[in-house]
Amino acid sequence: MLSKRLKYLRKLRKFSQEELAKKVNTTKSTISNYENEYSTPSNEVLKDLADALNTTADYLLGRSEHYRLTEKEDIEANQRVKELMKLLEGKPDDERARLEERILDYAKGLTDADKD
Repeated sequence: MLSKRLKYLRKLRKFSQEELAKKVNTTKSTISNYENEYSTPSNEVLKDLADALNTTADYLLGRSEHYRLTEKEDIEANQRVKELMKLLEGKPDDERARLEERILDYAKGLTDADKD
């Protein structure tokens, strides 16, 4: 899990292995070893990688499904989604569509704010 997510976020952030290595004070070959599952980072390096990639250690370790949320925040977000879906149950189609659109617009605004 760590290797795939590390590589995914590195590419998402448009870092080369060498650039990421410099950010965490290590070598390109060390980053390559992490991404190819030849070794795993220490807790301190894991923290530094999470900071450099603007994510959480929980995401890198597979404890959260969203790269900006801790495991606890991810569980809470899933619960909120379930609550929202329950609120929409039984609403007329036109009202449900309007509410869904407003929720999506709000969520998109939050996601766009994360990019800043």
